Amino acid sequence: PALLQMSGSQPQVGRGAPCLRCRGLCTGFEPHPWRKICKSCKCSQEEHGLSSELDDDRKIGRLLAGSRHSSLTARLKGGDGGRIYKRNRMIVTNPNVSGKDPTFDTITYEWAPPGLTQKLAMQYMELVPRELQPVAGTEGALRRRRRLARQLPLHDQDPAHCRGLAEGEQHLMEEFVKKYKAEALGVGEVALPGQGGGGKEEEKPQDKSIDPGRAPESPNGTLESTAGHYRCDSCQQPLPGDCPVVFAERAGYGRQWHPACFVCCRCAEPLVDLIYFWKSGAAWCGRHYCESLRPRCAGCDEIIFSEDYQQVEGLAWHNKHFACLECETLLTGKPFSLANASLLCTTCSQSR
Repeated sequence: PALLQMSGSQPQVGRGAPCLRCRGLCTGFEPHPWRKICKSCKCSQEEHGLSSELDDDRKIGRLLAGSRHSSLTARLKGGDGGRIYKRNRMIVTNPNVSGKDPTFDTITYEWAPPGLTQKLAMQYMELVPRELQPVAGTEGALRRRRRLARQLPLHDQDPAHCRGLAEGEQHLMEEFVKKYKAEALGVGEVALPGQGGGGKEEEKPQDKSIDPGRAPESPNGTLESTAGHYRCDSCQQPLPGDCPVVFAERAGYGRQWHPACFVCCRCAEPLVDLIYFWKSGAAWCGRHYCESLRPRCAGCDEIIFSEDYQQVEGLAWHNKHFACLECETLLTGKPFSLANASLLCTTCSQSR
């Protein structure tokens, strides 16, 4: 039988590990003072190895704490008293009776939707593309954790992990986080069509306004009276009544998605662990939701709260981070080149 249980801590190599992309040229991660990259090879920390599972669960626990989804968190015994994500892991044991003595094949999913029966949880996983299924030890599990790092960066929720905040801006960021937890943050619910929220299909107040440059609203996935079938809000294909779908409470329970169709409206990436931000009639990942409200610094990757910042070709920088990637010379008022969102002074550009 399948078991749903909370994950434990499984630390993995992170800081100090050699870069996976540089293939031996970088001997180990050397943190940059303010960029989210290795000072030595300029690759991200993710390329040097992901943080531990416990760190990931702490991050999501912090994000969901103080929101309507705080029930998915638990207070961590000891330590700083912070909250940790009660992430469901699903362990499936299949007996292999082909031999004389039966053996057992065990498959561990590093994440599964909470609150489901074993049958429905397995049906959900079968509707996710195989290469994205978070089976421990596979590329799918690695891709889940990379999406988690990309879509929900810690520096979008915790001022203590920001290097770009000026004096007095910590309060602005705290209010920013408090606001998005109250107004936009959600966690998708998995159920059979028409049974989201316990079978409630009431019309809920929702944001119908559209930002033309951002996210067009999808057609409403409602019950078709003629065919008696539901349709996916994204692809508009029929939803069989016996297959699980995803609901987003902030969208209202009249809308539902195929598991593979519940993606960010900006980057089209699957929403990691069904964590979404609702705006303009569509679901966003955390990264792109925050960027839709405030500019993001191309230097340090943090949200900019100052009204005084540098802008070039649609990109933004804190004034103090408008600097050459190689020599760190400030470039305000000086000639520079821009390549792949990175600034270079004329000297460093010519030496490349």
